Amino acid sequence: MEWKHPELPYTISDDPKLLDEEQIFAWLSTTYWAGERPREMIVKAISQSLCFGVYHESGQAGFVRVVTDYATFAWVCDVFIDPAHRGKGLGKWLMEVMVQHPAIRHTNMTLATRDAHGLYEKYGFVRKEMMRRMAEAPMPLS
Repeated sequence: MEWKHPELPYTISDDPKLLDEEQIFAWLSTTYWAGERPREMIVKAISQSLCFGVYHESGQAGFVRVVTDYATFAWVCDVFIDPAHRGKGLGKWLMEVMVQHPAIRHTNMTLATRDAHGLYEKYGFVRKEMMRRMAEAPMPLS
């Protein structure tokens, strides 16, 4: 599916062929949540998820990845808007499109973040305690 911004020269697409894996890896390498992930892990995660790209004529401008079973849950992760494109409401638009996507809008969505709580709360996310199990060592990718 594809969505065109009503006022700005941006498009959102869920077409995995359009994703710029090198750009996504470069962005995620700068984050607190994914900075330690090797490129191969990021590429595999993308291939196993529902992903949305934000695009401008200059290239990819944003990204969000959703891990889902398409029936009961959707884990929203790796949300990123390129710094050169921030301040235009693209993160809000990306969340609006993502939560209304027909394949996942009926699922219970979860995300974890240290920041931007106000953004996510506008789209129905609520702060809650949760449990988490961390793998002792990264699993082999093959």
